[in-house]
Amino acid sequence: MPLDVSRKETQQPTPSTAGHNGNGVAVLPAMATTHRLRLNPNMEHKPESYEGLQLEFSPLLFSSLECYLPPPMLPLSRDSKLHYMRDIILRYSPEGERTRVQRHREYRQKIISHYQPLHGELYAMHASNFFVPSFLKAINENKVESFRSIMAEPTLGVFTFEMLQPRFCELLLSEVENFEKWVHETKFKIMRPNTMNKFGAVLDDFGLETMLDKLMEDFIRPISKVFFSDMGGSTLDYHHGFVVEYGIDRDIELGFHVDDSEVTLNVCLGRQFSGGDLFFRGVRCDKHVNTETQSDEILDYSHVPGRAVLHHGRHRHGARATTSGHRVNLLLWCRSSVFRELRKYQKDFSSWCGECQREKKERQRLSVAATKQELLKREEKPAT
Repeated sequence: MPLDVSRKETQQPTPSTAGHNGNGVAVLPAMATTHRLRLNPNMEHKPESYEGLQLEFSPLLFSSLECYLPPPMLPLSRDSKLHYMRDIILRYSPEGERTRVQRHREYRQKIISHYQPLHGELYAMHASNFFVPSFLKAINENKVESFRSIMAEPTLGVFTFEMLQPRFCELLLSEVENFEKWVHETKFKIMRPNTMNKFGAVLDDFGLETMLDKLMEDFIRPISKVFFSDMGGSTLDYHHGFVVEYGIDRDIELGFHVDDSEVTLNVCLGRQFSGGDLFFRGVRCDKHVNTETQSDEILDYSHVPGRAVLHHGRHRHGARATTSGHRVNLLLWCRSSVFRELRKYQKDFSSWCGECQREKKERQRLSVAATKQELLKREEKPAT
């Protein structure tokens, strides 16, 4: 029986500061300029940091794009490279998208200029205070074996591991409560995380964007390079970070959907609750998103505070009803502008879509069977 799967997207008009132009930055096609961008990134080049600059787009987007610059441009100053890359991005960013980006920047700046953070230590990355030792050790060693040693993979492409310290979870919960209290007292109208969750908050909007950029770049991308390389895991360059809230007076459950991400990090922060299990039903491309689930694709997962779930954004999933208490989860949708551009021209998704893989295997089986049948006919034909 076919399934009805929704696409869970960022609430409009909330684009990420990467422009959310699909990120749609077309870094691959040749440009009508003196120099042309590389078709493949220069993996040996160490890009500049664009943090701290007043930019229309995410600093990580510029760092990622820099690896595609033509060789003669790499020795140039950061300002020269920035000017060149900004010109490229603006060519491929429609005016309507740029207007939305500007409006969202103004919206975000208004919040940041008025909201007073409760826990300043959350707003910069302090790895030893945020993460459990086993996770930090695996990241520092940066080896497949190290990652595997801290992870379970209960179904193909879904990884679970201990990640956040209890104190960090409590601080973040407290910060979110403080932000929501400020929203209530000031009657400030905020944008919710996405089109399906009516409760929760976008962490990037009240100052946590830089910290979450570091979380993606230094901690999630190294893992994604290993386990999601064919799904954009090695080129993650922008994110959408938020918390969702479930309970009797919050969202109760979450329908079957796919995320607007290449890789999704989902970590339960607490509190006391019953129910709310995640259920996974296989990875699918757009064409096959509503196809049947195979028995080996079924997984039900129970949340544990501090424990992370990492999966492909196209992995179909949902959340069962939270029957009592109050559950809050941290979500980081990690995205790759390069992968999204490539996907526009891609026709074969059998490297990651479960149904594409099955169709491909069936075509191969039929081809082999037809060849065998033809050979048998030739052998049975009487000699003349």
